[in-house]
Order: sequence, then C-alpha cells, then structure tokens
Amino acid sequence: MKLVLVAGARPNFMKLAPILEALRSRNASATSEPVQAIVVHTGQHYDYEMSDVFFQELGIPEPDVCLGVGSGTHAEQTGHSMVGLERVLFQEKPDVVVVVGDVNATLAGALAAAKLHIPVAHVEAGVRSFDKSMPEEINRVLTDHVSEYLFTASLQDDDNLLREGIGAAKVHRVGNIIADTLLANRDVALKSDVLGQLGLSKGAFALVTLHRPGNVDSRRRLEPILAGLASLGNHIPVVFPVHPRTRKRIHEFGLEHLCDGLTRGVVLTDPQGYLSFLNLEMNSLMVITDSGGVQVETTVLGVPCLTVLDKPVWPITHEEGTNVLVGCDGQRLVEEALKVLSGEARKGSVPELWDGKTAERIVAVLLHGSN
Repeated sequence: MKLVLVAGARPNFMKLAPILEALRSRNASATSEPVQAIVVHTGQHYDYEMSDVFFQELGIPEPDVCLGVGSGTHAEQTGHSMVGLERVLFQEKPDVVVVVGDVNATLAGALAAAKLHIPVAHVEAGVRSFDKSMPEEINRVLTDHVSEYLFTASLQDDDNLLREGIGAAKVHRVGNIIADTLLANRDVALKSDVLGQLGLSKGAFALVTLHRPGNVDSRRRLEPILAGLASLGNHIPVVFPVHPRTRKRIHEFGLEHLCDGLTRGVVLTDPQGYLSFLNLEMNSLMVITDSGGVQVETTVLGVPCLTVLDKPVWPITHEEGTNVLVGCDGQRLVEEALKVLSGEARKGSVPELWDGKTAERIVAVLLHGSN
C-alpha cells in the first residue's frame, strides 16, 4: 500500500506526525509488505517555525516533496498546489491520499486526488463552525464531500456529515489527532526551562496566542482585544508570544502604544517552539487564544481557555471542554478572566477517544479498507 500525505503548514505536520509514527510501528511489527508513506509539503506560506529544530523536536521526517507554492490569494494557493500535487500523484500512483485540517493545501490535495479517482482520507472531518465567512469552513465542507474516508473527532462531527448527506459507511470516529501529538510530547515538554527564562511561576500567568487573519487583520477587532489584555495585565502576568503577522498588523494599525503600555503586566516574547509553548500551556492559569489547535490542547490539559472568536473552531471544546467564547470584546475577556482568577473557571471534561490513540485507529481503518 502506498499513501501520499499532504501538508501545507506547520500545524499539518504536527497532525501527520502521529500517523507517520503509527505507520512506522506497523511496518516494524508486520510480516506483510510495508506501507509506503510519501509526505508532500505544498509550502502554502512561509512559516517561522518550519526549521530543522521543529522536525527534530517532534521526530517528524522532512518532506519527501516540497512544492514551494508560497503566498498568494486563496485561489492562487489552491490552484498552484493542485497543479503540483497532480504531478506527484501521476508519478507516485498512491492507493490513498491523506489530507489533514482545513488549510488551502487540504482542499487542493482532496480535489487533485478526487479528479484522478484516488480515494481521499480526511483527518478532522466533520468539523463545522457554520460560518461561511471563514475560508477554512469552505475548505472543510468541500474536502469532506470528495473524501472516501472521513475521520472524525466526535459524535457531533459525525452528525454534521450525516446531515449533509454523506454515507455513514464512510465516517469513522477515531478521536482527535491533536491530542495524540500533545500526549506523546507532554513529558518532554515538561523539561523545558521556558518558565525560568521568562521569569514566570507555575499557575500564576495567562498565556495568549493571537494570529487568525479575521482578528489581526482588522483594527476593529484587534484593538479591543489588545486593550483587554492590557487591562488583564493589571491583575496577572500575561505572556504573549507575538506571531509575525500580528506584530506586523500592530505596527500598520498604529497600536504600538497599547503594546508599550503592556510592559509591566504583559510579557511580549518571540514565537515559541512547540515544546516550550506546550510547557507554557501546561503551567498557565488560563489561555486566551484564537487557535483551533490550542482550543483542543487546553481541553485535553484541563486548562481554562478564553476563545477570542465569534464562533468556535471546535464547538465540542466549548460544550464539553474548558473553552469559553468571548469574541473580540475586551471587557468580556477581562470579566471571564477574572472569573478564572477567582476560582470560577468552567469545569470541562475530555471528550471520548481523545486519548492519544487516534493515529492507530486511522491506520487500522486505512489498512482494512485497502483489503
């Protein structure tokens, strides 16, 4: 069996890592022919953490093929990725193409494979924000409707697919692949000295991530969020690893005065590597984020999370997990954060099958389906 696994950005590789490890384990113990896995990186955009250290930290092999698509409009990225991926698929003739998440590379891989009548496996299928203004939502829906294997993280995701007319035989609830990566690296992350480097104490700071274009590319949304962080910094130290996109927009919108005012209560840092960031997550009192992956990680870790979006990326983390939706309302952000400080944080639970064995289930289904 031959698989082509498609990635477009750093988070995709973190989701592919457990699948690649599960395939390695299967190949090492199996007496039958090994499964061949070819990793293709579309190079959807420049990523500050796509370094040798990133691959070494998580034990991820570097891509077999790099397409170097680069930045551009959604149509440009998707179209150029499809052209490059089609060439790879013509050459490799895989049995299945595996795509993860909801970036443009996800949709490009699914469309290129489907038009060549190659089965598509979508990891994180069925996730819906029901907000068509989010490009990721378009990618999710279209990818799911051309996929043969739909690997979901929850019953809610199953129901979304069934309501859209996708056959139940194609839907496989396997758990959340993000949890696999987190649980596999938790012990190593605990060895990081990032708390000492930043002068922080365990359980005595808030952690912020802010990068989603819908937030940082809009002054109307970014300014009240920053103002809320500035206010929160009067109550608890706030650690803010600033994404390059966010830093650029702060400068363009002339909001440096807000950030300058954060120097006493908010620690502005460069972006952190996965292990150091995971250490910060585990040791924080709360997390404030617009990241879908962080919404999952905080729920698995049991850390209170305030989501600065109008609609959640992972609704189940708000229904069962530790997440609370605050939008871009800086005042509400502070109100909810003060609840956490006073011991009134939302008490969540870890959803079923978010146990670190998602990749094993995915590989089992793919191998069974190929027989």
